[in-house]
Amino acid sequence: MNVDRMRQIDFWAGVPLTFLMTLYWRIRCFFSPPAPKAGKNILFIELSEMGSAVIADAALKRAQALFPDARIYFLIFAKNRPSLDIMGTIARENMLTIRADSLVNLVVDTLAMVRTMRSLDLMAAIDMEMFSRFSALLTFLSGAPKRVGFHRFHTEGLYRGELLTHRVPYNPHQHVAKCFMAQVHALTEPEGTTPHGKVHFTEADIRLAPVTPSAEVLDAFKTRLFEAYPVLQDAKRWVILNPNASELMPLRRWPYDRYKEVARRLLAEHDDMAIIITGVASEKAEAETLVAAAGSDRICNLAGFTRMEDLIPLYALSAVMVTNDSGPAHFAAPVGLPTIVLFGPETPALYGALNDKAEFITARLACSPCVSAMNHRSTACTDPACMRAIPVEQVLGAVKRLLG
Repeated sequence: MNVDRMRQIDFWAGVPLTFLMTLYWRIRCFFSPPAPKAGKNILFIELSEMGSAVIADAALKRAQALFPDARIYFLIFAKNRPSLDIMGTIARENMLTIRADSLVNLVVDTLAMVRTMRSLDLMAAIDMEMFSRFSALLTFLSGAPKRVGFHRFHTEGLYRGELLTHRVPYNPHQHVAKCFMAQVHALTEPEGTTPHGKVHFTEADIRLAPVTPSAEVLDAFKTRLFEAYPVLQDAKRWVILNPNASELMPLRRWPYDRYKEVARRLLAEHDDMAIIITGVASEKAEAETLVAAAGSDRICNLAGFTRMEDLIPLYALSAVMVTNDSGPAHFAAPVGLPTIVLFGPETPALYGALNDKAEFITARLACSPCVSAMNHRSTACTDPACMRAIPVEQVLGAVKRLLG
């Protein structure tokens, strides 16, 4: 299913379902208060964003430190599961998935997941989604006695029931990684605290643990890569261009012609450099137009060639990456790859990659950012002038600066 259809289902089905579930819970608690349940494990629910699995990593590690006897589970949409492999914090057997490629699969997997969650001996379920009714229902149906999530409090709209036991305010003025940390710490605060999450976090608290591929992994990847693209073996520096963005928000894409110009200019000015275009298999044909426009044999189309497990060695071997605000910016962060991230509809203040070597470029138009958790990350804009306002010269200048 596409993102717009999922938003419609979340609203038209989610609002009445969360209302009815809230009514049921209140009536049940009034007549027959549930007996305390002693679980020990923790379930994190973050379904829809691959990059968020990386942003949330510090919170996952903090949960492990605060509750060393707990087994940590993570529930995510099936197509996004490979993003959990980047940091390797969650054991493969503790990764839970729901298919969302069709309504039938979504319903079938959700019903099965309710049964699975209730077998996990949960102490807490932490809903990391931003005001999703679907994830609120999953959190409640998990059977966990402690249910943590973002609550609207006095904010109008975005109703998703009253199903949480630990209500954390979503703070739109600090990085979302700190919001995730606040959710974990809510479990250490007295029940009934209003709001939960009264704790200070520093930049060091959300810093990602570095990820370095082994020599064996690097050698295996280079062997496979050089067989397919021998020109890369002769180039001293690789610059990655990631011109794509997830279907969640195509407005985040910098115009394709700008990427073509960046590729042409870099190849013309640096004869020791190769350009790598990344993307998924469905983006291969479009990426090929960029390769053709560059007019050089030192540009390689890796769309569909790289698997998720290839990204860490690819980033470790590369010099710089230019990317839209999307998953690769976050996947490259633990490697420390110098990265230029182009922002428009969203802001790096909230969603910037946790990478000390990242530079964020935004035109800062009066209308930008136009999407947030408060509008369900939806916008009326159909003309992303905020992305077109980022000039080629500014991006090229940043590339050259990071190349040193």
